[in-house]
Amino acid sequence: MLENTVWRQYHNENNFRDKIAEFCRLETIDLIEDDKLLYSVLKSKLTKKELKLFAMDCANVDDSVLKEEFGYDDEALEKAKFKLYKKLKQDKTRLDFRETNTTEIE
Repeated sequence: MLENTVWRQYHNENNFRDKIAEFCRLETIDLIEDDKLLYSVLKSKLTKKELKLFAMDCANVDDSVLKEEFGYDDEALEKAKFKLYKKLKQDKTRLDFRETNTTEIE
């Protein structure tokens, strides 16, 4: 399940649920229960570059590797991280991760 995702390239487990809860300031029990659906919402809310940065940053990849991977300097990397985590904290993004939103759609 979710073996070929960007997340799994940098993590041994599908622990993105905990990271989403941490950065979105939500309880893990409030998140969408199905991991595939939760990951698809995450993918839809972030660009490919942001998703990869999120996965790598959560895996504690060294900043020098991140800068090389994305072609950033120190300032650009900090701006990219700030923008990423700001996006995750916005209501329009974080509320889409809640289980109640999926039940309302069905």
